[in-house]
Amino acid sequence: MHEISLADVPGLVGQELGTSKWITIDQKMINLFADATHDHQFIHVNPERAAAESPFGGTIAHGFLTLSLLSVMNFNGLPKIREQTMGLNYGFERVRFMSPVKTGSRVRGRFKFSDCRFRGASMLFTTYEVMVEIENENKPALTATWIAIVQFDPKDRPKGV
Repeated sequence: MHEISLADVPGLVGQELGTSKWITIDQKMINLFADATHDHQFIHVNPERAAAESPFGGTIAHGFLTLSLLSVMNFNGLPKIREQTMGLNYGFERVRFMSPVKTGSRVRGRFKFSDCRFRGASMLFTTYEVMVEIENENKPALTATWIAIVQFDPKDRPKGV
């Protein structure tokens, strides 16, 4: 993944900035997430019961598991900002779980850069329209607006912003 300069970031608003690598969501990942979150609903962790009783034909990933994968998708799908010293998750708006992610499916994130604002001496608030695609499916797993903070050394702040 290539690097960009902090000064170049405002000029990228409105552009699709990247697509992540595919990630396979297997039953082991789903089970580990269920253990971490204490969400052991059968549609996630019981393949036999999910096949018999759910409309999905088997287990599906937790929506929040899919959402949480955006962190790694961001890391491997977006250009790095050369001057960034740290990135912080500020939150999400308009998260929508559009389609279930069946166990064994591959997903990837697609990121459109929609806004940025410099705040304080060393912060840049960035907003992305994100979509998690499911391989060979027409509808995405989820869509959301993601706000993140780029932290940088104040000496690196572009002039005039």
